[in-house]
Amino acid sequence: MDTGTPVLSFIEARLAIEPAGGLTAPVTVTLMPGSLVLADMRGPRRRRAFADAAVGLNRAAEGRVLFQGRDWAEVASEHAGAMRGRIGRLFAAGAWIPDLPVADNILLAPLYHTGRSRRALRDEAARLASTFGLPGLPTALADDMSAADLHRAGLARAFLNEPSLVILEEPTAEGGEDLLRILMAAIRAVRDRGGAVLWLTQGNAVALDRSVPVTERLRLMHGMLLPIGVRAP
Repeated sequence: MDTGTPVLSFIEARLAIEPAGGLTAPVTVTLMPGSLVLADMRGPRRRRAFADAAVGLNRAAEGRVLFQGRDWAEVASEHAGAMRGRIGRLFAAGAWIPDLPVADNILLAPLYHTGRSRRALRDEAARLASTFGLPGLPTALADDMSAADLHRAGLARAFLNEPSLVILEEPTAEGGEDLLRILMAAIRAVRDRGGAVLWLTQGNAVALDRSVPVTERLRLMHGMLLPIGVRAP
């Protein structure tokens, strides 16, 4: 495991994530291999925009955002796409292509970004779907599935193909305690192999839950991302 290069770094980055416009104060956060960073951010738009910044889709107005040591602002678009192939993401809003079966949605990105066979990926996706409580890899369209089952399918997609970074937007929005236990096991597997996890949540239920073994707990307050318990100046 490379323990020297951060998986994800925000370095004095001012981000356009506020619904009313404007920029955050400079954000500095580092996710080393094996880390789990939890950030409490109120409002789905903030969480989505912050996740977009982490994957280079929402460029920092100032400062830098790096993935595995490479600055998103300095990477050509074709290389940025390949880099995103090493990132798994649970989208709070789903982000399903409506005219493709959910199974094809799950497999689409990793098939494009890996040399593994379709069968190998499909077998892994089916195992993950089953792990997260689905009867198998969903073949229905997204519009024909319940919100709870789509959430489980989204988790399977996020962890598929052993990503180096997993970004989770409100991963406990559905499923209760049983799903949380399964989720923590999946996160542990990522951390054990040297990956990192960024968990974006809202409110104290998860942010202050000491049974969730995070390396850092942060909260966005007044445009500043601060350790939980530190008051904004």
